[in-house]
Amino acid sequence: MRITFYGAAREVTGSMHLLEVNGQRILLECGLFQGHRADTYQRNLHFPFDPKSIDTVVLSHAHIDHSGNLPNLVKQGFNGNIWCTAATRNLSSYMLLDSGHIQEQDVIYLNKKRRRRHEPLLEPIYTRQDAQATLPYFVSVGMHRPIPIAEGVTLTFYNAGHILGAAFVQLDIREGNKRWRLVFSGDIGRKEIAILKPPEFLEEADILIMESTYGDRFHGTYRSAREKLRDVVCSTARRRGKVIIPAFAVGRTQELVYNLNQLDADGEIPPVPVFVDSPLAVNATDVFRMHPEEWNREVQRFLVEDKRRSPFDYPRIEYVRDVRRSKQLNHLTEPAIIISASGMAENGRILHHLKNNIEFPENTVLFVSFQAQNTLGRRILDGVSPVRILGGEYQVRARVEKIDGYSAHADQRGLLSWAGHFQRKRLKRLFLVHGEEEAAFTLADKLRKRGFRQVDVPVRGQKFEF
Repeated sequence: MRITFYGAAREVTGSMHLLEVNGQRILLECGLFQGHRADTYQRNLHFPFDPKSIDTVVLSHAHIDHSGNLPNLVKQGFNGNIWCTAATRNLSSYMLLDSGHIQEQDVIYLNKKRRRRHEPLLEPIYTRQDAQATLPYFVSVGMHRPIPIAEGVTLTFYNAGHILGAAFVQLDIREGNKRWRLVFSGDIGRKEIAILKPPEFLEEADILIMESTYGDRFHGTYRSAREKLRDVVCSTARRRGKVIIPAFAVGRTQELVYNLNQLDADGEIPPVPVFVDSPLAVNATDVFRMHPEEWNREVQRFLVEDKRRSPFDYPRIEYVRDVRRSKQLNHLTEPAIIISASGMAENGRILHHLKNNIEFPENTVLFVSFQAQNTLGRRILDGVSPVRILGGEYQVRARVEKIDGYSAHADQRGLLSWAGHFQRKRLKRLFLVHGEEEAAFTLADKLRKRGFRQVDVPVRGQKFEF
C-alpha cells in the first residue's frame, strides 16, 4: 500500500491524497488549489497523475478546496464513483455549478488582457456544463454504513461536524495477509457549533491523516460570537444604519441566519429586516432545510419552544433570488442587515453592497470569517482607506467590526481532543495535512508530547509505503 500527498501538503487548499492498494488507485478529495493567479491556473489544470488511472474518489465534504476540481478530473477521463454523504452530494450540485461559472468568468477577464498583449487565449479549467456532467458520478452513502468501494477496501463515514454533510473517512483495508485501518479526518468541526451535531470520535486506527488548519490558534466562543452579533445589530439600528456582512455562502450564512432567528425570537434585537443576497447561499440554505437529520439538539429545542418552522426562516428574513431585487436593496433607507457573498469580499454581490454603503458612518461592515492577505476584506479590516471597489475608490467611513467565534474548524484545543481519542499503541503513523507550516508543525509538536510516536508533515508529492 502506498499513500502520496498531492495537495493540502503544508498548505490549506487543493486537498488531494492518492491511496494505491491491490492494484487500484483511490483518490481522497479533489480540491481546487488557490494561490497566485498564474500558478493556480496551471496547477489546477494539470493533475500530477493520469485522471483515467483513478478508480474511485472519496469526498469528505463539499467545500471547493476539497471538491472543486472534480469536474476537471471527469473532463480528463475519470470514470469511477465519487463516494460521499447525501448532503455533500446535494451541496456539491450547487457549488460545482457555481465554480464552473466562476471559471468561465475568470477566463473572460484574463483573455481581455491577453488579447491586448497579443498572448494566447486561455480556456476555462472547466465550465458549468462540465460540472453538470460530473454529478451523475456521485454516489451517496449514509453515516455509519460500511460499503465496499474497491477490492479489499471498505468505506465508512462518520460525522465530522464541519459543514452540512461533512464526514471523516474510515477505510478498512485488506491487502494479501496485511490489514490496516486508515482514517482521514477531512475537516474537523467544533464541539460548540450552530445547527450541526458535533464531531464524532474514533479510537482505533493504524494510519491517521488529519487536518491542521488551526493547529497553532484558538477561537473565541460561539456564545461570545452571538453576543457580539447582537451588539453590532443593536448599535447600528440605533444609528439608523445597515449592517453589511460578507459571508461564505455555505455554512457561515446559515449560522448567521439561525443566530439572528434566535435573537429575534428572544427579543434581543430590534425588528430589522434581513436580506440574504447570494444565489449560492439561497440554494445552499435549501439543502440545509432538506437535511434535518443533521441538526443538533439545540435546534430541535428552539423549533419546539418557539414554534418556528425552520432555523432559517422567520417573518423578517428574505432570500433574494434575482438581480432586480438585489439592486433594489441599494435604495433602502431604513435599518437592515444584508448578508452576501463572497466571505472575503473578492467577488459577487457583496461588492455592490459595500460600494453603496461603506462611505456612510451610520453603517457597519461586519466580518465573520478569516480574511486572507491581499483581499478587499483584509484591506478594509486593516483600516485601509480609500479602498478600490468595482473600479472606483471609496472612503471607509462605515464602522468596521469583526467576530472571531464562527469558524467551522476545530482550533488547536479541538484538534488535540479529537486526536486524543485514538489508541496510541495501535496508531503507527499520523500525517498532518491542510495546514500552513507553522500551524502543522506546532500541532505536530503538541501531538508528540501527548504520546503520538510517528507524526509527519508531508510535502507535496511525498510518498509513503506500508
